[in-house]
Amino acid sequence: MWMLLAAAAAGLLIFTLDVAFLCPKRTAGAVTAALLRDCILTNLAALAVAQFVLRIDNVFAPALHGPWYPLKYLALALACGLALLFGKGLADGLLRYTYAAPVHRARTWALRIVSVVLFALGTAAFTGTLWGKETFGDLTPDQMLINLISPIEGTASDITSTVLYGPVFQTAVLTAIFCVFAFSNRELAFCRADGQTRQVFPAAARKAVSLLLSLLVLVGGVAFGVQKFQLQKLYAAYVDESPYIEEHFADPNAVRITFPQQKRNLIHIYLESVENTYLSKELGGDMAENLMPELTELAKEGYSFSSRGEGQFGGPLWTTGGNWSVAAMVNMGFGLPMKVPMDGNSYGSPGNFLPGATAIGDILHAQGYNQSVMFGADADFGGLSYYFQSHGDFSVLDYDYMREIGKLPQDYYVWWGFEDSKLFAYAKEELTRLASQDKPFHFVMETANTHFPDGYLEAGAPTPHDSQYANVIAYSSYQVEQFVRWIQQQPFYENTTIVLIGDHLSMDKNFFQNTTPGYQRTTFNLILNPAPGVRDIPTERLYNRQWSNFDMFPTLLTSIGAEIEGDRLGLGTDLFSGAPTLFEEDGVDEVNSVLEQRSNFYNNSFLLK
Repeated sequence: MWMLLAAAAAGLLIFTLDVAFLCPKRTAGAVTAALLRDCILTNLAALAVAQFVLRIDNVFAPALHGPWYPLKYLALALACGLALLFGKGLADGLLRYTYAAPVHRARTWALRIVSVVLFALGTAAFTGTLWGKETFGDLTPDQMLINLISPIEGTASDITSTVLYGPVFQTAVLTAIFCVFAFSNRELAFCRADGQTRQVFPAAARKAVSLLLSLLVLVGGVAFGVQKFQLQKLYAAYVDESPYIEEHFADPNAVRITFPQQKRNLIHIYLESVENTYLSKELGGDMAENLMPELTELAKEGYSFSSRGEGQFGGPLWTTGGNWSVAAMVNMGFGLPMKVPMDGNSYGSPGNFLPGATAIGDILHAQGYNQSVMFGADADFGGLSYYFQSHGDFSVLDYDYMREIGKLPQDYYVWWGFEDSKLFAYAKEELTRLASQDKPFHFVMETANTHFPDGYLEAGAPTPHDSQYANVIAYSSYQVEQFVRWIQQQPFYENTTIVLIGDHLSMDKNFFQNTTPGYQRTTFNLILNPAPGVRDIPTERLYNRQWSNFDMFPTLLTSIGAEIEGDRLGLGTDLFSGAPTLFEEDGVDEVNSVLEQRSNFYNNSFLLK
């Protein structure tokens, strides 16, 4: 109802201006034609801009956009209508440009330059926000800020190119058009019916409008970015203080952790963007068919902790400070959220990655484990090399390392570095090496082919689905299953636990456009061959669980036979134990809300040495 009123109001206002200034013949037929033309074209232009320029989903469903949507639409429609009237006036000869002598005063040039700079900044805010939402989906403010101040080495070339051809190019083009307007020496004149010409837009007005327009674009662009990325939540990260982490943190250095005499190997595989959504609906997913039959078949041999009922796959719930790859590794490795660094700290320098925190790598290193981590990308991305080197003395086997030792040509670069088929081949070699040592081992790896946008489809991979991303997901499921089957055939498997888990929900926004409303997306998780002491757990501990990535921290340790006093470590709860998680005790929304707030305990205890 309100949308119809907004559309009608926009059309009538533009029609009124048209008849008053640009309609020389005011016969009944001409006025009727102008009414229909202005109402239809104004709203068609507004809808086109909303959908194809601003990329607003469901433009015809105002209920999905909040109570202010009709007013926003009215403003957009009026802007489009005025642009159409301007074009009509030029085409009909009622509006004309006349030449004015150029002005060379320093103040005039300074005003023009300031206007252009402000316009460029505002346009960059608009286009950058649109690109960010389209590329990353619901990017959280903490994720955006942390990524901005962390190393970006190893970023996929596809993403880099979308930045250049997206917001950078768009901002340059729009700013160039604005420059033509701001620096022009022509004035706009209105030709009256009696043949006389009247200046309606002199040079002084052009300067004022240029400055006003640039300010409006800047304020609008910044406000648009703040609203879309919920940047107001960063206020809580810097100002609002909560003692929640301090009150609920189980210090790994104070909790008694007992390991068995024969220590068990741990293989931890992060599956890039792999979630239960890819499964069929009867299995707890949201697809018409199961895209990962190999993994669901493999799950029959192990333990998967589900947020859904018995027989359906589910996983960890959305968690503050845990929704991108590096953050997920922090969650599971430290039992902590990844929070915005304060007081000059960062995650991107040697020895400065949560230097005061204790990770699973630190614990296993103290127990005599050999540890390696493997990526098909540059491990400096997000500071991961600093993480693993400073917390457990891991051997970091990444894209750069493989080039250094001659596994890859110096100019080889695919996707984020090298594809998953090579990753699994190199992982087999490293596992064989680790197993030949006289120490237990901890091996971590992360796949990459299923990263957005659209994933990387390897040559020769089957393509049974219409969507490239669906084909990549399906082939990745096959690759992972084949790798696990190889491990199971090795002599060391009997004393080895394998953990498979999606690092975070996929950010491939286009693939999820038709997701069932209200469907709760969760990442895939599976523990194979855990220690004998945790195998006989009651079925109810596996289903209808509300848990987060933090809970994997103690669960990883108990899966290899460690006993944890109190069943908690960091902010995590051992899922095998049956003890309630923080989500189950305090509620998901409450925990996520307080984790958004500043924690002086976190800053002083973990971010500082």
